[in-house]
Amino acid sequence: MKKELRQQIKQNEFASGLEQALAWVTAHRDEVRIGVGVAVVLAAAFGAVAYFQGQRTREANRAFEDAMGAFKAPVAGQLAPGADRPSGQVFATAEDKYKTAAAAFEGVVRRYGSIEAGSQARYYAAISRIELGQYADAEKSLRELQKEGRGLLLDLARFGLAELYRRAGDTDKAVDAYRSVASDPATTLPRDLALREMAGALEDARRFAQAREVYQELLQEYPASVYASEARSRAEYLAGAESS
Repeated sequence: MKKELRQQIKQNEFASGLEQALAWVTAHRDEVRIGVGVAVVLAAAFGAVAYFQGQRTREANRAFEDAMGAFKAPVAGQLAPGADRPSGQVFATAEDKYKTAAAAFEGVVRRYGSIEAGSQARYYAAISRIELGQYADAEKSLRELQKEGRGLLLDLARFGLAELYRRAGDTDKAVDAYRSVASDPATTLPRDLALREMAGALEDARRFAQAREVYQELLQEYPASVYASEARSRAEYLAGAESS
């Protein structure tokens, strides 16, 4: 009996609520009509914005993939002797390849710089400029990416700067950039890889004692690293080179 009474009370409350709502709508018919009209207009506007953003993202992704096609395309001189010529684009020289890729990626940045594909294109444009030896342009792009990037893109920008400085012969800056990755517990990149490349940069500069220390650091911090065997052999070789 009590259960039936509770159900009846709930039904009465629900009915009463409906009656009050209907009464309010009746009394405020014009306001409701305007409100519904505004809601419809806003819904249409939001839908249009979402469609435009989706379309823009799709266009950016297509442009990025086109640029990546040039970046990954082979160079004629690098094809194995007797190998079949690939069906896609083949560049006569590496310079032609990276000039084309850089221009394509930078076009994506200009048109879609505010969305993810634009940020990714900025990174690959910089890498293309590094391959062309255009370090000033590459550094500018990577520093801009550092300011706006997050997560992996931020880490790639730092790593890209390290590679740039290494190729340019600025070992101190290269070491600092690699260290910024290797010492960051939140990095998305392998920290042991950063140590390996740091040691390699020091070897390139013939700073063998420092290079050996970094290899030993890698072995101590990451004994199970895929680079451990290489680091051990390089550290032993450099120790022998120092004593001879």
